[in-house]
Amino acid sequence: MHSDPEQHQKGVSLINRLHGGHSGEALIADFAEVCPDFATMTTDWAGAGIMARPGLDLLTRQYVVIAACVTLGHATPQLKAHLEAALTLGATRAQLVEVILQTLFYAGGAATANALRVAKEVFRNDVSADPAASSAPAFPSASCRD
Repeated sequence: MHSDPEQHQKGVSLINRLHGGHSGEALIADFAEVCPDFATMTTDWAGAGIMARPGLDLLTRQYVVIAACVTLGHATPQLKAHLEAALTLGATRAQLVEVILQTLFYAGGAATANALRVAKEVFRNDVSADPAASSAPAFPSASCRD
């Protein structure tokens, strides 16, 4: 169901760049197993059609998607995938925490708290991170910043 092979390949390349070896890659594989057309649509439309558009850099797009996933409150697998992609693109943990925290008054406390738990899991599993950055006090200070 590839409408345009060149567009599809562009989507595949971008998804590999953002999600290769991470949970986003597994999400696409799960879609392909259950509904191959949905996997193709995701690759072609979301990957090549939306994420590859001009106007915003990829990291800014990841911040927007992360905020949307937090606000939805039920997009945990997608939130995890886009947090991983943002780290791959060079986001810091502190920046990702700020993106999530920024949603507090729009998404609500429960959605924000749950997203911070997902971020904690992603940070714990991020092998590319500085080991010193992963150690956090049991009771952090009043600030969420570094």
